[in-house]
Amino acid sequence: MAKLWFRFQRYFRRKPVRFFTFLALYLTAGSLVFLHSGFVGQPAVSQNQANPALGGPVEGAELPFLGDLHLGRGFRDTGDASSIARRYGTWFKGKDGNERAKLGDYGGAWSRALKGRVVREKEEERAKYIGCYLDDTQSRALRGVSFFDYKKMTIFRCQDNCAERGYLYAGLEFGAECYCGHKIQATNVSEAECDMECKGERGSVCGGANRLSVYRLQLAQESARRYGSAVFRGCFRRPDNLSLALPVTVAMPNMSVDKCVDLCTEKEYPLASHACHCGFPTTLFPLHEREDEQLCAQKCSAEEFESCGTPSYFIVYQTQVQDNRCMDRRFLPAKSKQLIALASFPGAGNTWARHLIELATGFYTGSYYFDGSLYNKGFKGERDHWRSGRTICIKTHESGQKEIEAFDAAILLIRNPYKALMAEFNRKYGGHIGFAAHAHWKGKEWPEFVRNYAPWWATHTLDWLKFGKKVLVVHFEDLKQDLFVQLGRMVSLLGVAVREDRLLCVESQKDGNFKRSGLRKLEYDPYTADMQKTISAYIKMVDAALRGRNLTGVPADYYPR
Repeated sequence: MAKLWFRFQRYFRRKPVRFFTFLALYLTAGSLVFLHSGFVGQPAVSQNQANPALGGPVEGAELPFLGDLHLGRGFRDTGDASSIARRYGTWFKGKDGNERAKLGDYGGAWSRALKGRVVREKEEERAKYIGCYLDDTQSRALRGVSFFDYKKMTIFRCQDNCAERGYLYAGLEFGAECYCGHKIQATNVSEAECDMECKGERGSVCGGANRLSVYRLQLAQESARRYGSAVFRGCFRRPDNLSLALPVTVAMPNMSVDKCVDLCTEKEYPLASHACHCGFPTTLFPLHEREDEQLCAQKCSAEEFESCGTPSYFIVYQTQVQDNRCMDRRFLPAKSKQLIALASFPGAGNTWARHLIELATGFYTGSYYFDGSLYNKGFKGERDHWRSGRTICIKTHESGQKEIEAFDAAILLIRNPYKALMAEFNRKYGGHIGFAAHAHWKGKEWPEFVRNYAPWWATHTLDWLKFGKKVLVVHFEDLKQDLFVQLGRMVSLLGVAVREDRLLCVESQKDGNFKRSGLRKLEYDPYTADMQKTISAYIKMVDAALRGRNLTGVPADYYPR
């Protein structure tokens, strides 16, 4: 056999023309077979594709949020007809799924061309491309909510997010930024100026440099008013100068909260209150001194069970309009002369604190590490070296003497260890805003995690108090409870002038996309009696160290458990 194979190789080495002729004939035969199957055969079905005959999930299958189906100028087909029907989502006006299912009746190149043409015709009913528009960081063309993804942004993802919130327009910029709004407040420019490819979708355009590719969304009836579900802020005393505090006032017959919220949202204001007044949180109306809700108990004229406030006390709701006064961010104009750490134990809210600091100062924060997922979600300082001097402060979880003494000052963020350990466990097994699976809590991972991380929670704080040159201690719980005051302290340490209007803006945008929505409630307490005993001892150590430096001790809710 070996001798035969040797003769075969020698034959073709001596006769290269024959070898290449044989190869060409082989490839030609394969191409003919492929083309023939494309025109006369059925489309191939992947082995992994669900088969209804075998009881596989079809209609009820759950798809990830980021799909390969994109609506807009860059639409491309990437799957079977049933997946197309599901990925459109419930927010589009559309015809029944049978028409889309017919697209799968043909195979090959002819099928793809036909499907592309049909879907492009139907896409006009769902998300119509309007054009390329000028955008400005100081005066946004679309002034609703916004989000960024510098790795996976697609046209469909942007449209879907804006439609979920009931916005009429979706715009994409810089290939990775998505903006929503109810009206376009900018001029139309040449199509050639929108020339940047979407980060997550090759061949599709997602705006340009300060240029928005804008789409008009055709919302389904059931989602057209979802933005009316605003956040209740409380009952507040009428401001002394109403026309300055809340500049837009509209008298409406049959007043209702829903009507007022809709009107203020349409006019792009984040606050809506009785009578109907719209505006921003300002020093004239900061929303810091909440009154007893009984003072606002007067019923709305159109709704028997809903309070609309009185002439002297206002019920205030926050709409889903984004307050753009604190959204601009950039690197420091000159290299910083000192390195300031934003130090915390993992799970103590460092990412959330960075979000707040960036909004409050207008400057990017950096990191001792590099986390690609955070960079892709808008933390542009993540990629800079931590000594670059271009960022306002640097995230770090380090706790050794050498690492701590590398910084000139630090904001030390401390959190209840019970909450911090659970948050870090969720991050470790579920991502920055996800959750660990139930099996991880019940398995060996959780006890081992507590055994290794609980001592670190204490030594981290003790090391920074001992070796830090200038340390500002901020308790996570205080930051949540009194964000305005605590964030002001943090900004002062960073050497930036505290602008009250910007801090007020941060309060209304405080959660962002980087804060976990709350620890998932477990059916049981994951901490055993031995764990609680150990952690309680660490809490007492940290409390004593804080008080020994004339600082406020740990908050009372750290213990008992």
